[in-house]
Amino acid sequence: MAKGRGRVGRGEPNFDVPEGRAGDPADLDLRLSRADRAGGGVARGGGSGSKGARKAPVQALRKAPRRARRSILGRLVYFGLVLGLWAVIGIAGLVAYHASQLPPIDQLAVPKRPPNIAILASDGSLLANRGETGGRVVSIRELPPYLPRAFVAIEDRRFYSHLGVDPVGIARAVAQNVTRRGVSQGGSTLTQQLAKNLFLTPERSASRKIQEAILALWLEHTYTKDEILELYLNRVYFGAGAYGVEAAAQRYFGKPAKAVTLAEAAMLGGLVQAPSRLAPNRNLPAAQARAAQVLAAMQELGFAKPADAKLALANPARPAGARGGGSANYVADLVMDVLDDFLPKFESDIVIATTVDTGLQAAGEKALVDELNQKGARYNVAQGALVSLRPDGAIRALVGGRDYAQSQFNRATTAKRQPGSSFKPFVYLAAVEHGLTPDSVRDDAPISIKGWNPENYSRDYRGPVTLRDALALSLNTVAVRLGQEVGPKTVVQTAQRLGIASPLQANGSIALGTSEVTPLELVGAYAAFANGGTGVIPYVIASVKGADGKLLYKRKDAGLGRVIDANAVSMMNAMMHETFVTGTAKKAEVPGWDLAGKTGTSQDFRDAWFVGYSSTLVTGVWLGNDDGESTKKVSGGNLPGEIWKAYMTVALKGQSPAMLPGANRWRNRAPAEPAATGSAPGGLIGALLGEPQAAAPPPRTAARHADASRGPSQDDRNFLEKLFGVGE
Repeated sequence: MAKGRGRVGRGEPNFDVPEGRAGDPADLDLRLSRADRAGGGVARGGGSGSKGARKAPVQALRKAPRRARRSILGRLVYFGLVLGLWAVIGIAGLVAYHASQLPPIDQLAVPKRPPNIAILASDGSLLANRGETGGRVVSIRELPPYLPRAFVAIEDRRFYSHLGVDPVGIARAVAQNVTRRGVSQGGSTLTQQLAKNLFLTPERSASRKIQEAILALWLEHTYTKDEILELYLNRVYFGAGAYGVEAAAQRYFGKPAKAVTLAEAAMLGGLVQAPSRLAPNRNLPAAQARAAQVLAAMQELGFAKPADAKLALANPARPAGARGGGSANYVADLVMDVLDDFLPKFESDIVIATTVDTGLQAAGEKALVDELNQKGARYNVAQGALVSLRPDGAIRALVGGRDYAQSQFNRATTAKRQPGSSFKPFVYLAAVEHGLTPDSVRDDAPISIKGWNPENYSRDYRGPVTLRDALALSLNTVAVRLGQEVGPKTVVQTAQRLGIASPLQANGSIALGTSEVTPLELVGAYAAFANGGTGVIPYVIASVKGADGKLLYKRKDAGLGRVIDANAVSMMNAMMHETFVTGTAKKAEVPGWDLAGKTGTSQDFRDAWFVGYSSTLVTGVWLGNDDGESTKKVSGGNLPGEIWKAYMTVALKGQSPAMLPGANRWRNRAPAEPAATGSAPGGLIGALLGEPQAAAPPPRTAARHADASRGPSQDDRNFLEKLFGVGE
């Protein structure tokens, strides 16, 4: 490195400049300092012209770069502060504006949750929930700890540390969404989601997100974390009409939320991201995959032990069917239809206890659906209904159709169809009340009423027959003759007295069941035969309570009073019992039980009925097509009878058989009365062959011969069945 010495005498300093550092400002400052000391102020002295001129460039070299740098940095800081201030002002203004669109903070309140209606079976188990939410409110204290933690783990892992809005979570969500090239994770906290559900619309906009954040901060200020989580769990939507974790647990797993397993809790926690897509009853693989993600998050956060998570992964949750089958929804619909009659207004959750037995409901649904699945296509019949009630009118099972998911139309309560011959007991009851008995005789022969010529199902005629046989074999001509004897208006009044509420046409064909009725009212009318003569009003609601257990309604004994004389009941039970012995209901007999009932088929096989009863249960079955299309010869004695027997075999199992009211009084038949035509009845075979018949006792004497011969032997009856077939 070359060195030199300054020439002080000349006032022109010379500097030792290291190689490569000539332009270094620090070296320049150092050299200037040295020069000042060496020159003793010479640099500052001298002539005002030359020395001052030499000093100015040096000072410029030393100060200009620093000032330039400080000026640029200062400006940047200044503009940054200004922009930041304006940003704060802008954000504050934006927040203030959107806050002004909300109700005043001091007037904000969590909207009241719509009341839930829990509908219970007779044993206290849940049949269905109704209302806008689909489930009752549950306290977080009722739930197993892992259930709320599942939602925190997958939806908002920083829930217990943020203030309602989570910047860290938002940043993480943005980063993940960018790296995955799509929206894979949202940044909303549970509090924000709750705010949206409680106060805002589902629209996606910047304005709504700002309002969501404002409301989330208010919620965090007003409620504790557990209270917010409880509100969330009771309001969030889980799909399938289920709002709240209780509704979801019942809907998907058939159990209360407090009873769900870890695997089920994980599935529920994963559902809220996309309820429609992840519903386990619609897309089980996707629901289970999402639940696995929830379990992994729970294990990572220490919310679930590794062994428990592993067990849950090995046994993933699966949806369960509702108790009582899907047909329990038909019961729930009936409850909602009649609830206003007993409890017009309520603002909080209520619990309705019904008379329905879940076991019988499931048995009725199975009997109906199995029969239609096996034989529906062959017989061209698509729909059916089943109603079963106690003799006091309490509904034990009600199936309104083949599949509630496919059709919510309740055929048991709403569909009005022609009952056919199942209406004939009202005709015979009117005749009995006018003095006839089961052993009274009428002529089974062609009849014409103003150009109308009704025929038997078999299109054959038996001549003089007893009412007992005529009803058991469902002879149309005898029913029409009886209807004409007592008068169509009397028949209508008799049916209405027993509980038929649908409009009935008082004409000749009423005897053959041409006026339409619903299955529920027809079965309810038959209950008077089963209970000894008391008219009933079918009912399904036993009591109503508030969520706090307060009794709001309790059914009292109510009915139509006595509608049939005890002796008439005895005669009707004897005649309808005969349908199970020798008539159209033989195939439906349940061994060991005293049964009675009637089959029915409408014109062109559009409707097929079987209504029968024991001393403990009255059950009716209807089959047909909703559009009225004819079936392929479905009659009351075949498919409906088979369904009735399948159901009643289950329903009566374990009960002690009992006789029907007054059954013994008219079981043994007496000598018959003379026919209205004046012919002497005698033996049925002889009458059919045209043989002369012996004279019979005068009318109303049959009761005196209750222990006499029962008339035609079983061989005679078998012969008649082979000769003419079984009628409807």
